[in-house]
Amino acid sequence: MAYAKRWLGEPPAACSFAAQSVWGWFGLVPRELVAALVSALDLTWMHGPEAEGALGRARRIAARLHARLAGGAGRAALHAELEAHRHAVFLLVSHRSLERGAPIAALRRAGARFVPLIHDLIPLTHPEYSRSRQVAHHAARVATTAAQADGIIVNSAFTASTLLPRLARHGRAAPPLAIAPLGVDLPDTPPPLLPPEPYFVGLGTIEPRKNHLLLLHVWREMAARASALPGTPPPPKLLLLGRRGWENENVVDLLERCELLRGAVQELGTPPDAEVARLVANASALLFPSFVEGYGLPVAEALSLGTPVICSDTAPLREVGGDAPDYLDPLDGPAWMARIEAYAAPDSGARAAQCARLRYWSRPLWSDHFDAVDSLLEQVVGLPRPALQPLPHPLPNREPSLA
Repeated sequence: MAYAKRWLGEPPAACSFAAQSVWGWFGLVPRELVAALVSALDLTWMHGPEAEGALGRARRIAARLHARLAGGAGRAALHAELEAHRHAVFLLVSHRSLERGAPIAALRRAGARFVPLIHDLIPLTHPEYSRSRQVAHHAARVATTAAQADGIIVNSAFTASTLLPRLARHGRAAPPLAIAPLGVDLPDTPPPLLPPEPYFVGLGTIEPRKNHLLLLHVWREMAARASALPGTPPPPKLLLLGRRGWENENVVDLLERCELLRGAVQELGTPPDAEVARLVANASALLFPSFVEGYGLPVAEALSLGTPVICSDTAPLREVGGDAPDYLDPLDGPAWMARIEAYAAPDSGARAAQCARLRYWSRPLWSDHFDAVDSLLEQVVGLPRPALQPLPHPLPNREPSLA
């Protein structure tokens, strides 16, 4: 979204937009349709799918884009544009589509340099947290990057440190590389304050890597102690923001069947972004016990809203959080419980100390991100242009069979 908004704000001559067809090849799509789709999605994410009919509008625009690609005209137009512009760069900022190298190779043969954004290497470095097909897909993505990237964007120094050895295994010296941390946009208006009852938030898809199991066992222990010892206060509320992911049976069992967690833990799914910002901004802290990240965007988002963070002591999270958060071993349940109880206490000294440190933390800006990207693109366009090759024919002119 940030990339689309940035280049929609540039003159039309500076950027064209492509989409991938069901056959795999990329085709040029009208800029006005891209702008309309971005607007509809932005409204959907910020205020919910029913906001001004935004989701239905987004689906209709997507159908128009699909119909255009199905005719094949977008493919020919894209290759014609690449042949006309000597400094074209194909920028792919999602892992999706990166596992299929042939369509990207076709664009390079037509004269484009290729620059992907690599977000993480988790399916390869920690396959135990990924579905098996994603491990294979990610290996293919790295292979495509090693074979074809003229430059690479990464979101953190940690991601770079895990990517470069993988490229070397493919016999590839590192091409020009930009370490460009993702920016954080603040809400247009400050989130309103909630009642003073303390609560904590967990933000992220419910999957094993995010380590929700630790939090639920901590809350279960606090609730059991309050139930067994008269006069012990009940645990603070824990709000879980994020959809249910994969291989999370133990977490789901606790959420659905543990009586001690009822009322204390609330699973809120995926509220609109405006509601997420309100809940995070007024929390006692964001809890983020993840085992591994490529960047750790929830940490940056919470700190940007002035919310303290208690998170895992890992290299990428320290890269994002600096000296502000409290860092804990993601396996040390007693330490997490002690820190949570300290933050929930009235006039918490531990929380006040982090709030004081937060004054010296700087929010990552998209402007800084794109400065790094622009510098990389200048390097890349100075490289020799890939050799031009004829566009393969014929173009498909009908929908593929689904049989």
